[in-house]
Amino acid sequence: MRAAKVKEDLMATASDGRTQQTGGAGIGRTVLVTGTAALGGFLFGYDTAVINGAVKAVGQYFHAGAFMLGLAVAIALIGAAIGAWYAGGLADRFGRIPVMLIAAGMFLISAIGSGFAFSIYDLAIWRLIGGMGVGAASVIAPAYIAEISPARLRGRLGSLQQMAIVTGIFASLLVDYALVLGSGSASDPLWFGVETWRWMFFSLAIPALLYGGMALTIPESPRYLVGKGDLVKAAHVLRQYVGGDVDAKITEIRHSLEGRQEHAGFSVLRKAGGGLLPIVWVGILLSVFQQFTGINVIFYYSSVLWQAVGFTEQDALLTTVITSVTNILTTIIAIALVDRIGRKPLLLVGAAGQGVCLLIMAIIFGIAPVVNGVPQLGGTGIIAVIAANLYVVFFGCSWGPVVWVMLGEMFNNKIRAMALAVAASAQWVANFVVSTTFPPLSDVGLGLAYGIYTLFAFLAVIFVVRYVQETKGKELEDMV
Repeated sequence: MRAAKVKEDLMATASDGRTQQTGGAGIGRTVLVTGTAALGGFLFGYDTAVINGAVKAVGQYFHAGAFMLGLAVAIALIGAAIGAWYAGGLADRFGRIPVMLIAAGMFLISAIGSGFAFSIYDLAIWRLIGGMGVGAASVIAPAYIAEISPARLRGRLGSLQQMAIVTGIFASLLVDYALVLGSGSASDPLWFGVETWRWMFFSLAIPALLYGGMALTIPESPRYLVGKGDLVKAAHVLRQYVGGDVDAKITEIRHSLEGRQEHAGFSVLRKAGGGLLPIVWVGILLSVFQQFTGINVIFYYSSVLWQAVGFTEQDALLTTVITSVTNILTTIIAIALVDRIGRKPLLLVGAAGQGVCLLIMAIIFGIAPVVNGVPQLGGTGIIAVIAANLYVVFFGCSWGPVVWVMLGEMFNNKIRAMALAVAASAQWVANFVVSTTFPPLSDVGLGLAYGIYTLFAFLAVIFVVRYVQETKGKELEDMV
């Protein structure tokens, strides 16, 4: 009786024509909803980068010591790890869209609170809240995009997450620059006598409101709806955005969810003999290797780094902008390739290329004479700049977008949200470790710092060869 009722419900949703059930979905519609989900990535990039233009002025305004100023900046990464950790459970219990709304709310609170901050201590709290929004968005966007995308397009659509991140970083750099251009300095007042650095934080409110508003216009994930037993809505969403044989797809999804316990939490990630499932470890290590090759050193410290080796402030800022634009262009290349040649080949080429570039930088900085704590690169400086930007090219074509694509698709329907939460948390912890250890490592020697990142890049090659399975073209219901 129940099976007959399910079939009847599914057929009732096909009033717009049976031919749609076995045909293709509207690609334009699918791109729009995945693009909306990827707005979380834009806020993710914007929030993590907007502090760069404000940090010096914030330190001066609050007379903050180096420790508290560094904590106010880095605490967002801790918030991101916390937000990612809890996002999976919330997504499984309440749905993917509510988590997007929670993330948007955290971004908005952080923007307003940071803009009105009255001390370095409450600024750190607002940054922590914003970081939690970043973490939640970093989990829910790849999960949702994977779950609503046709398998043949999933890689390209999943790459929109990384495109949104790097675009958010670039947009925050432009906004910071434009605001400073209008006032003369981040410390000077702009509109209504309010300091420019406060407007930098306030600017985050606009995309936060846009993200929250647009999240209300997109459908819930069909995999989540099937898990909750709402097969009518699931069928409608599958027909509109995924296509194919909707009845067969719902049957596959239901089969993949058999034995799943409601609100099981992180216990779904444990194997029978204890410990985490092997696929969860693969996700964690993908996240860790993405960070341990030092990508955020390039983003967070590039301007300071190039000034330290003899570039003028203007040249250093220009190099940072060029790096940001390069990352956007290379993400476009990844979008074009990820569903054609696959995920694993891109990861292998990317890790090897990053390793070579990092090795060149390690050698250049390692042999450079140091005068008053500053490496003297001389004629090799231009080689270091080229190597750094080629490193970004290899990262942008591979580990940047492909890791997010794989984290969204590599886990089966039973564990996806929870496994992604653990892997994304690991990524933010790794980000924090790299960001906080680079300054002391660079004090010892930049050659040492880049040498360590080189080692991890080549270890990543071995890891991908031995443990990463290709997921190109596979249905989510076929993931083990």
